Amino acid sequence: MSLHGSNVARCRQLIAKSRAPARCFSVTRSNGTGKERVVILGSGWAGYGFARTLDPAKYERVIISPRSYFVFTPLLASTSVGTLEFRTILEPVRRLPGKVGFLQGWADDIDFERKTISVEANAAEDAASTTVVPAPSPPPSETSRPESLGTPFKAPKGDLVNIPYDKLVIACGAYSQTFGIEGVREHAHFLRDIGDARRIRLRVLSLFEQCAYPRGLDHLSDDDKRQLLHFAIVGGGPTGIEFAAELHDLIHDDLAPIYPELAPLVSITVYDVAPKVLPMFDQALAKYAMDTFARHKINVKTEHHLERLRLAEGEFGRRHGALKIKIKEYGDDEVGAGLVVWSTGLMANPLIAKLAAKQVPLPGANPLSTSPPATRHLLRDARTGGVMTDAYLRARTVISAGEGPNAKPEPDSVLEDVYVIGDCAVMENEPALPKTAQVAAQQAAYLAKTLNRRKAVAGGNSGAAEKPFRFRNWGTLTYLGNWKAIHQSQADELKGWVAWVVWRGAYLTKSMSWRNKLLVPIYWVVSWIFGRGISRF
Repeated sequence: MSLHGSNVARCRQLIAKSRAPARCFSVTRSNGTGKERVVILGSGWAGYGFARTLDPAKYERVIISPRSYFVFTPLLASTSVGTLEFRTILEPVRRLPGKVGFLQGWADDIDFERKTISVEANAAEDAASTTVVPAPSPPPSETSRPESLGTPFKAPKGDLVNIPYDKLVIACGAYSQTFGIEGVREHAHFLRDIGDARRIRLRVLSLFEQCAYPRGLDHLSDDDKRQLLHFAIVGGGPTGIEFAAELHDLIHDDLAPIYPELAPLVSITVYDVAPKVLPMFDQALAKYAMDTFARHKINVKTEHHLERLRLAEGEFGRRHGALKIKIKEYGDDEVGAGLVVWSTGLMANPLIAKLAAKQVPLPGANPLSTSPPATRHLLRDARTGGVMTDAYLRARTVISAGEGPNAKPEPDSVLEDVYVIGDCAVMENEPALPKTAQVAAQQAAYLAKTLNRRKAVAGGNSGAAEKPFRFRNWGTLTYLGNWKAIHQSQADELKGWVAWVVWRGAYLTKSMSWRNKLLVPIYWVVSWIFGRGISRF
């Protein structure tokens, strides 16, 4: 063997050896290393970011999540229109540096007294990469595991396994808020996972192909095609606005030249209940965004309340998937659409409600006492349903003394060795923090670095040696289409092409791995030179 071949073989062996320990982990805590086991529920910005920063030399890391990867959500809209390839925004959990345990499944329940987590395996499910939305009123025994979007029946439960922990980090995120509106769970598309982006992309391309059949073969009138090529986005936040902008670029740059006869029939509309879209930006930048959308012929309908979403009647609905949107302001008139993308905010994870209803261990309780029993529960935020935490991201609890209507909840301390970060957490000292990737990433980094310093932050005043978490707002970015964006921070405000450069640069530098930091600009260049991918597969 040549010297070059020997070096290549040695490099391959080292790579394989570095990845081998991440394959599995022991179900029991007695791993022989003497390290504390930290179990992380979730692989999103909070869970994955925490596991990535936590020192594997000091802790045994175990991630439990229904998906085996992290999604770089700010670029999810780009993948839904073919600007980027799906894998460029994914980071496999099992490729985290160092030894990491992973179990693909839903956290079904947690026994805080015994420090065990009951996990339902879901590795065999096809819906692991698609947004799931909880049913409006699930039975109590099923509240922790929402049904898959559009699934008409409850899938059989998977195998259950108990995973012990020494410290627990709850980062299970939140779900899309539907406000109980009829038909949204069944017919709307969400944009929170890679499977959602793929479904949206296939639907957009399918609608153009359905409307492109020669006359006499499709039985579709121009009015039918106009309805199918109406793309409705519900929600005027950054996600909805960026998807509308990316969709405009796809249609204007790539599909209009291919389907010139369909271009006049296409329309994009953004609906929102608020008086204005992009409320996190100041008035000048928000107006610039609306003026840009007006030039792109993207309609923005504020103060519009959607009341129902359903399939159209007859073959138009069954065969072509045409939808009808009932809007309060339009009375009995319904708006036709071929695609509805839902982006209206978040609701609490059903697991949180299940955990909050459980009694947790009460320190120093006397089992022989004859006084009215006191119960201890996780403290939830009344507005969002998330778990309240202190300034050190430790789960807060509440004690209810007595029984019945005379029971008065009183604030307690914190739940030992349990931390909550990300979208499912509400800090008592900063309850208005937005549910964004920026907040979740900073919370994850803070908590991991705190634990890495081996400080005692489990209870009492031991956390006083550490500085409390403080969110630093690095600014907000939103893409507006046609190489324009807006950026707002405490230091400056940018708009137009300069903000677009900042937008792309920020998202590129925040990509987790060097692999994706290399692939993302490559696909940007490829899409710019050769156009976006428009093949359906």
